[in-house]
Amino acid sequence: MGIAAPARKNRLTSIDMLRGVVLVIMALDHVRDMVTHPQSANYSAAVDFAGSAGALFFTRWITNFCAPTFVLLAGVSAFMYGATRQRSTGEVTRFLASRGVWLVFLELTVIGFAWSFNLHSKPFLQVIWAIGWSMIALSALVWLPRAAIAGFGVAMIAAHNGLDGIQPVLSEASPLWMLLHIPGTLEVGGTPVALIIYPLIPWIGVMALGYAIGPYFVGPNPERPGRLLLMGAVLTLLFLLLRLTNLYGDPVVWAPQQDTAATIISFLNVTKYPVSLQFLLMTLGPALMLLGWFERLTGQAVTILVTIGRVSFFYYILHLYLIHGIAVSIGLWQGFTLREMAVSFLENPPDFGLSLSGVYIVWVVTVVTMYPACAWYAGVKARRRDWWWLSYL
Repeated sequence: MGIAAPARKNRLTSIDMLRGVVLVIMALDHVRDMVTHPQSANYSAAVDFAGSAGALFFTRWITNFCAPTFVLLAGVSAFMYGATRQRSTGEVTRFLASRGVWLVFLELTVIGFAWSFNLHSKPFLQVIWAIGWSMIALSALVWLPRAAIAGFGVAMIAAHNGLDGIQPVLSEASPLWMLLHIPGTLEVGGTPVALIIYPLIPWIGVMALGYAIGPYFVGPNPERPGRLLLMGAVLTLLFLLLRLTNLYGDPVVWAPQQDTAATIISFLNVTKYPVSLQFLLMTLGPALMLLGWFERLTGQAVTILVTIGRVSFFYYILHLYLIHGIAVSIGLWQGFTLREMAVSFLENPPDFGLSLSGVYIVWVVTVVTMYPACAWYAGVKARRRDWWWLSYL
């Protein structure tokens, strides 16, 4: 299986462990995307779900924790990049700007191809796109006092749902406004050029908030686990308050349904595209609590998750190609042609796909297959600190 690389000095294994957990769960979401037909994976009519469809909802719901946690930790890591070696603000700015441009480029090329296996498909502007542009924005924000960065992040996260009532019709929306706050097909001059899945608001604010809480993670701090648990509990309680009252923070209200399961689904079915305040409270609260709890854990499972988390971007790119390759193989086994399968998952043939149990089997196979590659690459990064370009993968 390979040997995990030793942790760097001053590097918190709890952050890498949480990244590892997120990446393992993320693989479940991407397997579900690629080895089922999108019609069978749709749970938008949540209140109508029961039985196996309820299982599908919760399979999708648990993966909601991935993107917010990933973006928040990217902000934390940006702060630690500057703090651990006392880099100047200019150095941090250059690193964030260059890394952000690199991520945007990869989203439009290498990652885009992983989703479609087709050079003619429109790119999907997803989480790496949002992280890249958030880093570019953060490269400017780092010149502000940390309190101002925190205020900016909180304001963007808390206030952006106030824009829900003034959303223009998609066909009338400007391309810039769509990139900022409206998911859908981006058109330039009447020609579709991309599918926006992750508008940039409020992800820029989430990364800014991660940067603002970065000092909590620098150096030994026996109070840190307790503070993280408290912060996470406060965010979770705020989510419950806003959701129970339907007061603010999500355009889709919940309501009691015909049975308990449907009511729970209605309550948890918060808006991800664009991500709502309630969605972020629901996911970031538990994530912060896990971050505090993980500081106290040890064992083989911790080592495996830390190893995966230490090479998160390598894992992200490679697992997309692996899952899509498995999906194409399943399609060929089911009698479809390579031409029919060399498409994005949104264009899979109508009769293609596995059941939910099949999704879980492919997920386990994917994660088990990925670990040796992650252990090998983590070892390369630990041994070759002189290869600066490794920090970009």
